[in-house]
Amino acid sequence: MAQHNELGKKGEQLATDFLLKKDYVILEKNYRYLKAEVDIIAQKKNLLCVIEVKTRSSVYFGKPEEFVNPKKIKLLLSAIDNYVVERDLDVEVRFDIIAIITNKKETKIEHIKDAFLHF
Repeated sequence: MAQHNELGKKGEQLATDFLLKKDYVILEKNYRYLKAEVDIIAQKKNLLCVIEVKTRSSVYFGKPEEFVNPKKIKLLLSAIDNYVVERDLDVEVRFDIIAIITNKKETKIEHIKDAFLHF
């Protein structure tokens, strides 16, 4: 497996553990719809959280959250729309990013709630 894939899987596990400690219920991991993949779908009370996980080993090329582009946002929106309709859910939806920097020295996790409001 390529090194970046291993880093991504490690990041998704770190994000899952982080969310569980914050009392989120993980509903889905790697949910796919057409060309979209949602890293984590979680619930906290009556709030459905769509979470994109971005993991990097450094900020040399930019912060992890800066790598979520408008095309990815559009794909996430269509996937979660399908998810909600398919399951006939009546919930508020929030889109978050969990940005992770992890290397041999340290691991930093930042949870950016309502992340797409910042674009």
